[in-house]
Amino acid sequence: MPLEHTDIQSIIQIDSELNKIRDYDLLLERILLEARRVVNADAGSIYIKEGETLAIKYSQNDTKQQALPPGEKLIYSIFTIPVNEKTISGYVAKTGEFVNIPDVYNLPPGCPFSYDTKFDTIAQYKTTSMMTIPLKTQNNVVLGVIQVINAKDPAGNVVPFSQDDEILVTHFASNATVALQRAYLTRAMILRMIRMAEMRDPKETGAHVNRVAGYAVEIYDRWAFKNGVPEKERDKQKDLLKLAAMLHDVGKVAISDVILKKPARFTEDEYKIMQTHTLYGAKLFDDPQSDLDSVAAEVALTHHESWDGKGGYPGWVDPDTGKILKKRRDGSPRTRKGEEIPLWGRIVSIADVYDALICRRVYKEPWDEDKVYSELRSLAGTKFDPSLIEIFFEILPRIQQIRERNPDAE
Repeated sequence: MPLEHTDIQSIIQIDSELNKIRDYDLLLERILLEARRVVNADAGSIYIKEGETLAIKYSQNDTKQQALPPGEKLIYSIFTIPVNEKTISGYVAKTGEFVNIPDVYNLPPGCPFSYDTKFDTIAQYKTTSMMTIPLKTQNNVVLGVIQVINAKDPAGNVVPFSQDDEILVTHFASNATVALQRAYLTRAMILRMIRMAEMRDPKETGAHVNRVAGYAVEIYDRWAFKNGVPEKERDKQKDLLKLAAMLHDVGKVAISDVILKKPARFTEDEYKIMQTHTLYGAKLFDDPQSDLDSVAAEVALTHHESWDGKGGYPGWVDPDTGKILKKRRDGSPRTRKGEEIPLWGRIVSIADVYDALICRRVYKEPWDEDKVYSELRSLAGTKFDPSLIEIFFEILPRIQQIRERNPDAE
């Protein structure tokens, strides 16, 4: 059956949408989703090549997803696969060739690879048809692999992937790779900025900011779902928040090493100077025409404010001029409170404190998990927006998975 004109139009539309996504991780997740949609696959995974291994980045499964409550996300195992010919995905990553298998339990004779059925046993899901496609650059460098599983016909029956499916998904993978390279460059530039901050402050590591940004996106996603935000708007805001949250403390580059690297408790004057990193951070993002700059400025400026208006900073201060916009009786800036704090700042505040408590830092050992959770609950309504703390605990398995995916370097 020839390709439908609507199939080609759909691919062109998807290409356009992928090129609007700036964050690398969100793009990977979207690439997998759209690849499955193009060929009506029930499940799938996307892997990225890291040296001589493939690391799973996202896994999706409509059948398993439908068994979850609305708004929940599938939790999947984190693992790596060697880039060699022993597994299907490893073979595709090594050779750069796509593989279309009607039934993984009955591989054709002479195949160099095998299918490990333990994955089906763990997932309690039966894989039958599978198509595995390399994400290849124009220079034939394999960046990763998309694996789509169990093509379905209009009646919902599992069927083999067709030759038309091969054409569609191969074309899609080619264009997705271009978008992926662009998003990788964006991520690389942001991580360079973060490495600059890390040279000044060893707490600001790439793993830390990836975790904080990941937590923030998941908290927002659940908040948006509960508040009826349309999916398209939700995706756009997640993309902005992910990058902005990574840069939440970049203003620390303007703080003196005498203060930033002080091994002892700050004096009152030093603490006041330290607080100005929020103003310097916001000042870096001074393009009001850029939606990313606007979100990044809000995050940098307000992620240390407190829900009850007590003890937070910097308060109502213009980051460009330093002018106090709202004063207390003593002339000092009035702090923001409640919904005066933008949603982005309230979300990143929780993500940042959680990560600081539960992870090892140069100045402290990690707290016990139960102690961390108890602390967060105790701060609901004072330091943190109580409705967002409630959401944090609703999505705790996703938070824990992000932590697992972004460990600190040994």
